Amino acid sequence: MRIPESKIEEIRNSISIVDVISEYVQLRKRGKNFIGLCPFHSEKTPSFTVTEEKQIFHCFGCHAGGNVYKFLMDYKKISFVEAVQEIAEQQGIEINYDDEGFNEKQSEQEILYDINTEVGRYFSNNLLHDAEGEIARTYFQKRNLKVQTMRSFGLGYAHNGYENLVNFLKEKNINLEKALQLGLIGRNNDGRVYDKLAGRIIFPIFSPNGRVVAFAGRKLREDDSGGKYINSPESLIYVKGRILYGLSHAKDDIRKIDKAIIVEGYMDLISLYQAGVKNVVAVSGTALTDDQAQLLSRYTKNVVLLFDADAAGIKASMRSIEILLKRDFDVKISTLPKGEDPDSYVTKFGKESFDDIIKRAENFLEYQTEYYETQGMFDDPTKMAEAIRDLVKPIALVSDELKRNLLIRNIGRKFNLREKLIEAELDKALDFQKKQNRLQSQRIFKKEEAQQESLIPVEKKTIPPHFYNTEREIIRLLFENNEEIIGLITYNIHEEDILIDIHRNIFEKVYFEYENRGSLNPADLISLFDDEVQSYLRELTIEKYSLSNNWQDLNPSITQEMITKKYAIDLLVKYKQMHIDLQIAANVGAQENADSEERLLELMKEKHELEKQKKTIREELEKES
Repeated sequence: MRIPESKIEEIRNSISIVDVISEYVQLRKRGKNFIGLCPFHSEKTPSFTVTEEKQIFHCFGCHAGGNVYKFLMDYKKISFVEAVQEIAEQQGIEINYDDEGFNEKQSEQEILYDINTEVGRYFSNNLLHDAEGEIARTYFQKRNLKVQTMRSFGLGYAHNGYENLVNFLKEKNINLEKALQLGLIGRNNDGRVYDKLAGRIIFPIFSPNGRVVAFAGRKLREDDSGGKYINSPESLIYVKGRILYGLSHAKDDIRKIDKAIIVEGYMDLISLYQAGVKNVVAVSGTALTDDQAQLLSRYTKNVVLLFDADAAGIKASMRSIEILLKRDFDVKISTLPKGEDPDSYVTKFGKESFDDIIKRAENFLEYQTEYYETQGMFDDPTKMAEAIRDLVKPIALVSDELKRNLLIRNIGRKFNLREKLIEAELDKALDFQKKQNRLQSQRIFKKEEAQQESLIPVEKKTIPPHFYNTEREIIRLLFENNEEIIGLITYNIHEEDILIDIHRNIFEKVYFEYENRGSLNPADLISLFDDEVQSYLRELTIEKYSLSNNWQDLNPSITQEMITKKYAIDLLVKYKQMHIDLQIAANVGAQENADSEERLLELMKEKHELEKQKKTIREELEKES
């Protein structure tokens, strides 16, 4: 089913992008725009800009941007249709769907979601109702899982054999190529397709809003080929490092308790959830990523890490601490008795005992200190100095200065060191962090410059800078949501006048939309272009720095429309005069090479006319406007 374009536009226009984004990002007003810390990359200085006027957002750091739908899609990792539905529901707008005419990108995601939903039901039915699913039911029963828990998490079983799922997909008329994309089936060298998860128990992986995005298959029989787990490959609806297993089940409890427990495995999470510990998410076989930390930060800033006490678990904890601190989390670590994991512990000792372990969680500094002690790092002065420097490094990632000072004091007391010594080490770590941030910003800036250069490769080198800059400004004014300005520009400039290809293409599209559809909304116009051009236009149209509203308060008789109109006229006069200057320069060159007096006189007359024309441009433009 497709949502009509007119309905999509109506829903988008019913809400302010500032109101939507401010629910997720702390924004403050700067001039006409709003700024805040970007939710899509780690930064200390705000480069994320939202413009109410144009109804778009753009980050000058990582270059994420778009309209209100794009923000929700990227922030919540949801599909376009879900973003439209969410705003419609919020605004009380009923959506009437078209039966035909799919938007290709929009329907592609929906098709993949639908396939996963259908296959998830198939796997679940195999586990709960099929005779062959007995082996999987026995496995889960031995792990003390109740049927209700199996249903809640959509657990399933893939029949043993290589064509069971393939045949099911064919029966349901499901596109096998799409199933291949999702990693549900594979293809042999001879072209035959086969079940990839055959004979395995199935853990569906859900998006934060509860849609099946992928599957993990755990083998049951030791003689089965392949690793312990086979996971879905990344796809249009699944990026492994952006999903936290169990978040769709846990998010309400995480918000309510204002704390999340992070565990490693699927069964760890499911057993805890069944026992009544519901504020749990799992990284499920991967190291915690910055995207996962950013996702979790929507629900809480308090985290308890509960990884295995083996070397791999300790390493994962250390890595996770830094990622979480960069996102301003309060990080604590819990440790289970040797040989236990969350699944085995809660099964043996129950929820109360597990809750006690979580209550006794140490802050990250205490945990790291104890670990270094067990490694004998404090038995030797050289190793001890190295360990203290390692303890100071993550403190540099804590943005709260008071919290930093308290942590420094703890280290000083613990090792009987003067605070000034520790502070000196902290200053070094902070300087290093600043340098890293600066280098990252420079890399981003160079990347952006390269992207802009690739869009305007040759012309910028051959066209005088004042010509290029004036042309950019004229293009920018096409996105001011001002009918008078667009009319003024399109009446006075023709596409053949524009020297730079990308500007000419933008002009043509905007002119067509204006003439044929009367479209003026900057968010609508920008969405007509591909991602590269969209980024270029957002950089161009969102003012990084703008006049304070105080300026208008002091000059109430001068409206923004008056300023913009005068600026547009000045630009058009300058641009037309520059074109005439090019013609005059060509004329002078032709005079020097004139092969007859008659030709020379003709050229001199032409030059005189051009100079006259140049002088009257402003007068004519002001008459028209």
